[in-house]
Amino acid sequence: MYQKIGLKMATNYSPNFNLPKRGKNRIKFIIIHYTGMKKESAAIKRLQDPKSKVSSHYLIKRNGEIINLVPDLFEAWHAGVSSWKHFKSLNKNSIGIEITNPGHQYGYKRFSKKQIFSLQKLLNILLKKYKIKKNYVLGHSDISPGRKKDPGEKFPWEVLAKNELSFWHNLDRKKIKKFRKKNLITRNDKNSFLKNLYKIGYNDVKKFKLQKNIKYLTLAFQRRFRPSLVNGKIDKECLLISKNLL
Repeated sequence: MYQKIGLKMATNYSPNFNLPKRGKNRIKFIIIHYTGMKKESAAIKRLQDPKSKVSSHYLIKRNGEIINLVPDLFEAWHAGVSSWKHFKSLNKNSIGIEITNPGHQYGYKRFSKKQIFSLQKLLNILLKKYKIKKNYVLGHSDISPGRKKDPGEKFPWEVLAKNELSFWHNLDRKKIKKFRKKNLITRNDKNSFLKNLYKIGYNDVKKFKLQKNIKYLTLAFQRRFRPSLVNGKIDKECLLISKNLL
């Protein structure tokens, strides 16, 4: 199937997955990650090392080549402690895709055109095959705010959304930019923003009562939906985007 659409894919299975097989109907999400390591070869090795206790179903190399590490119907170990809407521990309900990138710790880079091209082809296949909603194509930071930053603010979510492979707001960026950095004046505005995030799917909102934790949640939201300014501060622009997403 993959060769027919010009998708370069190699099979190099990892031992890091759970038995037994799961039914196709259990797969509800696709979670996108970056590898967060200096070398691509080291990332591949780690995803195959039994001692690491991590894996993903796919890895997209810098040159766009895809490695299938775990078959779709087995549970890979990529999401960890996670939640979205009423789902928790998303490993059991998701397919994980790692993309080679050194990440924030080692000189975060833009993803290559070849990587995004291959990703879009892969997503097209997986969304149709498992009837996954485009709103359930998420980043690791969406499902684990405060714990994870990937795939980060340089990941082109808007491009995926334009190709019906994820979701994004439909506001004019130039028009809403004038509301940037304008702090929310009322407590009601802040509460409205957090309620909107909960409705969107950020299930950890109820736990994020401390100011520090609210900042983590806001950072996750901004990396996803307002990547041009990720500062952890709730402003009018963030509120408008959160309303529009609903």
